[in-house]
Amino acid sequence: MSNELVRAEILVSGLVQGVGFRYFVMREAHKLNLAGYVKNLYTGEVLSVVEGEKFAVEDFFQKLKVGPMHAHVKNASIQWSDYKNEFSTFEIKH
Repeated sequence: MSNELVRAEILVSGLVQGVGFRYFVMREAHKLNLAGYVKNLYTGEVLSVVEGEKFAVEDFFQKLKVGPMHAHVKNASIQWSDYKNEFSTFEIKH
């Protein structure tokens, strides 16, 4: 298993605001030892920026494609980039 460090921006759309999606994202990030943030966008989408081990980010992305119980994810995209070591924790941005 690779422990390559990566960074990714994940954009999720659908019924993803007002359903506890950001708190779900934060719990999953903590479980996978990922750092970064999640925030609602004015477009109705949710953006997550994460850094950590590649296998953990891939697992995280799979979980976000499903979302919490009351969410309905229509689309999820991931954009990979180089690890920057920018974050020490994972948080919800407002």
